[in-house]
Amino acid sequence: MTSLNQWYDQAISTDTYIESMEQHKDNLLHIYDHFTPPEDTTFFQQLSKKNLRVIALTEDWCGDAMLNIPILLRLAEKTNMSVRMLLRDQNLELMDQYLTNGKSRSIPIFIFIDQDGNEVAKWGPRAEKIQAFFDNAKENLPPNDTEDYEEKFREMLLFITRNFRENRDFWNDVYESLKQKLS
Repeated sequence: MTSLNQWYDQAISTDTYIESMEQHKDNLLHIYDHFTPPEDTTFFQQLSKKNLRVIALTEDWCGDAMLNIPILLRLAEKTNMSVRMLLRDQNLELMDQYLTNGKSRSIPIFIFIDQDGNEVAKWGPRAEKIQAFFDNAKENLPPNDTEDYEEKFREMLLFITRNFRENRDFWNDVYESLKQKLS
């Protein structure tokens, strides 16, 4: 079985990942450019001392990754965490160890490891408040066997993507969720 250190070593840099993006690159960079973490000096110092590294399981098409990755990157900058990316669909052996509810390959998944490659924490795919927003949006969809389901589903995804890009409260919800997991 491949160790987390080996997964980390074969993962790509965040710059390589972002440069390769075709779908949500502009939105991800917009959030990255406009999100500033709060002045959590004590938390940053405590987290820095842990010398963590992060493996992010992600895909370019994923709206949740578009929202969560820039927040993670800003936190990583404040705490000297190195972040590396693995594409979910090319790394199912690892992904299948981090299924949501034991069945879904939901992303992103952030695996925080120490210098020895031990898992210290896992986060993802969504902050609780984001999950509630998503669930609420989904409740308004017609049954999936109706004629207009696909159209309404696409409209919902556009609505969610727009909110992820522009709603700064969501950015802070993601930050607070990561902080809670790592504290």
